[in-house]
Order: sequence, then structure tokens, then C-alpha cells
Amino acid sequence: MVTGSARGIGAAVARGFEAAGDTVLGCDLREGPGVSVLDVRDAEAVSAWAESARAAHGRVDVLVNNAGGTFHAPFLEVSAKGEETLIAENFTQVTRLIRLVVPLMGPGSSIVNVTSSEAHQAAPGFAVYAAMKAALASLTRSLALELAPLGIRVNAVAPDAIATEGEEGARAGMLAAAPLYDPVRTPPLGHLGTPDDAAAVVAFLASPAARFVTGTTLHVDGGIWAAGGWRRT
Repeated sequence: MVTGSARGIGAAVARGFEAAGDTVLGCDLREGPGVSVLDVRDAEAVSAWAESARAAHGRVDVLVNNAGGTFHAPFLEVSAKGEETLIAENFTQVTRLIRLVVPLMGPGSSIVNVTSSEAHQAAPGFAVYAAMKAALASLTRSLALELAPLGIRVNAVAPDAIATEGEEGARAGMLAAAPLYDPVRTPPLGHLGTPDDAAAVVAFLASPAARFVTGTTLHVDGGIWAAGGWRRT
């Protein structure tokens, strides 16, 4: 099961699993091949989606929580409704889906949460989004311990500098606002990554090759997290 699978990293993840011969159930707000159109913030719709997975297949081997989103705004200008939306879209929907899917999983199953570099560093203009991604990184570690007795592994991928529509839209909004802080424009490797770069790491974490890996976050960002505040000129 892959959320946010109609475009970007989610679509690349779904394609990768399908290429390996896996049956993929995807969902997104947008239409796409093999994608159930639903809002992950809609508890009733998500519950029905999980039930359809149980009815059709009886079990779920891998859950990839990829759906999420943000917008640029100084913290003091984010309305209560805007904050609620960011929390629901980036955290609450993940906890809800995990509770629904874990009963369908068995030993050897895997959960991969897609967080962000912002989970591990300051993110002016994206404060609530970054806080939710940090919460998801913490949840990943805690659930790795809680679900270990069930034989279920829980890990996270923290992408950045990946060329997707969502990334480009958020960056454009930030730059249009003449931000006080200059973001990293080029990662240390000297070029942007692709959704397939992130999907490959998700596939590894979901596979038996990572059978002894749980509770960790792998950064797929061309070295941005390692660089901290340094900027490549």
C-alpha cells in the first residue's frame, strides 16, 4: 500500500514495486493508473481503503506512508485552520492508517514513512510542517520497538533536493516571498535527485535485504543533511 502514489516519489515507489512483480494498492487525491482517489485526511475513506485491501488480498506486506504536503508561510501568519490541515496531512493520517494496516501484517512486513530533511533541521516558513515530519521520525523509532515483537520493521526515508512537482511548488512559493534565510540550492553532490532515487531506498528498506534494519532514517538528499548550514557555491 502506497499513499500519494499518483506522482512524484509515491509514483516512483509504486512503479518500482510493480516492476518487481508486487501487487500495489495506491491512493492519492489525483487520478492515476491503479490509484484509488481519496483524501488521506478522510478517516472514513481511508478505513474503506484498508478494508478493500483486506477483502481483496487478506494481508499487507508493505505500507509506504508517502502522502503529505505543505505551503510556505511565516509561523505567525499560519491560521488555526492551516495548522490543523498541516497536522492532519502530515501526521494524523499516518497514525490512523498504521493502526488500520498493522492488523493485516505478519512477520517480515515493513512500514516505511517518508519524512523530510526538515524533520532534522530548522525550516523557517515551514515550521508546522517540519514539526510534523520530526514527529513522524520520532514515531518511526517508537513503533520500531513496539512492533518488533510482531516481526514488523518500521523505518523512514528523509528526501530532499528531489525534483518533484511538490518540491518545486513549495520552493517557488518560498523564493517568491523573499525569505530571510537562503535555502540550499545545490546539494553537495552537485545536482538534484530524482523520485527514483528515493524509491530505490524505500524498496531496500521494504525488502529482505534490510531484514535487520529497523527504527532508522535514511537520508536521500545528495548530502544536504550532512552539510548542515554549509552551501555549495
